Amino acid sequence: MGSGAPAGPGDEGGAPAGRKPYLPPATQPVRGVVWALHLAAPLAVLWLLLANPEDLNHRFRWEHPPSHFWLIVAVAGVNVALGAMISQAATRRQDARLLLVSLVFLSSAGFFLLHGLATPTVILDKGSYGFDIGQPVGLTVAAVLAFVSSLPLGPRAAAAILARGDLLRAGLVVVLVVWGWASLVEGLTPLSAPPPPGGGTIGVFSWIGAGLYAVAAAMMFRIHRRRPSAMLVSLMTAYALLGESMIVGFFRPNWLLSWWEWHFLLSLAFVFVAYSAYIQFRREGSSQGLFDSVTLNATVRRIQAQYDEALEELVGHIRQMGESGSRIPVSLRLAGKFRLNEGQAAVLEQAGQALAVERELSTRLGALVDVGRQARVGLGEAALLAGALERVKQAYGDVRIGLVSNGQVAIGARRFAVDDFKDIEAITGGGVVVHPLTVKGVLAGALEVPVGTTRQDEALAATLASQLSIALENARLYRELETLFRQYMSPDVAASLLADPDQAALGGSLVELTALFADLKGFTSFSERVAPGEIVEMLNRYHTAAVPCILRHGGTIVQFVGDALLALFNAPATQERHATHAARAALEMQVAAEAIAAGNPGYPRFRIGINTGLALVGNIGSPELRGFNAMGDAVNVAARLEGQAEPGTVVIGATTREQIGPAARVRSLGDLSLKGKEQSVEAFVLTALE
Repeated sequence: MGSGAPAGPGDEGGAPAGRKPYLPPATQPVRGVVWALHLAAPLAVLWLLLANPEDLNHRFRWEHPPSHFWLIVAVAGVNVALGAMISQAATRRQDARLLLVSLVFLSSAGFFLLHGLATPTVILDKGSYGFDIGQPVGLTVAAVLAFVSSLPLGPRAAAAILARGDLLRAGLVVVLVVWGWASLVEGLTPLSAPPPPGGGTIGVFSWIGAGLYAVAAAMMFRIHRRRPSAMLVSLMTAYALLGESMIVGFFRPNWLLSWWEWHFLLSLAFVFVAYSAYIQFRREGSSQGLFDSVTLNATVRRIQAQYDEALEELVGHIRQMGESGSRIPVSLRLAGKFRLNEGQAAVLEQAGQALAVERELSTRLGALVDVGRQARVGLGEAALLAGALERVKQAYGDVRIGLVSNGQVAIGARRFAVDDFKDIEAITGGGVVVHPLTVKGVLAGALEVPVGTTRQDEALAATLASQLSIALENARLYRELETLFRQYMSPDVAASLLADPDQAALGGSLVELTALFADLKGFTSFSERVAPGEIVEMLNRYHTAAVPCILRHGGTIVQFVGDALLALFNAPATQERHATHAARAALEMQVAAEAIAAGNPGYPRFRIGINTGLALVGNIGSPELRGFNAMGDAVNVAARLEGQAEPGTVVIGATTREQIGPAARVRSLGDLSLKGKEQSVEAFVLTALE
């Protein structure tokens, strides 16, 4: 693990379509121009040398084979070290790009060393053709490898390259051995013979190699824009310098100033990468992640997953350490697994502790939010406390709740009197903090929370106690409403008033609804024959059977007047197919009422009238006392139709039948003349619904 790893996978091909890519400091325009000027300087020097060859280039001819040999050996050694390090990283990360980049340095090192061994007076007495073209050939081979390494290799291509990694290395060794044998054994091949007249050159291949290096540098720059890295900048710069060296090498009679410039560019390219690796090694104290930023996207994602795994494991160990009370730095347990040095282990320890605290706080805040969500209207007190306790235990540990009973709060073996919480916010001791739970400012219970390890734990525990107090108070207030409020009005009206208290204001709105009127035919004569207590018993039995039928189909009961009741459908709650729901409720009421009347022959019988139309719906009365009701011709017609119904029947108006549709089985009553209506009203007896 090393900090040289990229921050995220990203696409190697650039920023997503439609979004301007982020430019890190190293690629800002000003710094980019400075970087480009540094790369252009060697080409400018070459132009000056070639433009005035007699004045500059030839005047400074310096033929000193020992200096050349030892320069080549030193740079080749740097290359071999870099190639070996990158090769190890490629094996460790199983990354095809690192494998190809390592071959770039190893091939350059090999041919560079062979070029040095071919220096006159070292092995051969005179200059040779191999001495002239050895390094350009090696740079061309390295250029092909550099170009391939910069491509966004897919999974199949990367797997194919990795599978042939040993073969590629062995092939490179064979090529170097053959080239060295051919160029250093005198008289064996033309490579060991003196160069042909005019000097040796590989001509157009120098330009091809330079082009490949330029493309590779540009591709590396695109990767760098997605995941900025000093190592990517170094590699990009090295590719650019190698390309320039191939251009310079095309115009280089041996031992002239331009020829030495070619060697200087080669040395600078490799030393630049080596120096960057050294700086990063000094910063991190480990070579573990020096080249992670150069890897393919798939490797980046795999490395990121390893980082996530390390942090998750570290957080888990930190939690275990907190539970067990151990003070052993848990990151040391991971140092061997993830190859961390002491500095990295210390940083990871701090990051893990911070992450553990952050995740613990997030978990506890999430528990607070969930407790608030669970405290919804209608949830019983027992269910509320059980759900809240189960949720907060996941975040806070062994949390306990006790409610006041006989003036005391019992939490496990501990007992608290009501006076224990006077003038204090919490009781601390035994590794726990006990906060009071109150309802309307009066002690209703207590919450016991384990003492936390962060500065925010005390505030979070107090907030949790406040949240539970509010939830407990709401549950008990709602229970009172359920007992005192809801039993005196329809649930829909009660729910609407709870959700929007402004609906209790006087006034109303015009709404299409279906009104259901029902009363008991023969109630007056029945009342004259029996005692008052029997009248109440009869009414309660009928209404107990009728009310669930109405509520089950979404109706709202707005009036009980003696033996009569008025129910509305589609008011106050909006309801589709309200006429059908009213009809079904009426038929079910008659079935339920018949069951009661069958066992009581003297009881009166229900008759029901239903009508659909516009009515003014709202609160009617005075500021001191009001009631929810509906007024209008549609409601009046429903009352008149109920008066026309026979006991045990349901009479509906024409509009109701029309809205029910063909599902209604009816018997026509013709046009009825109703009290208060100038025009007759078409009516039907509803016998069934399909």
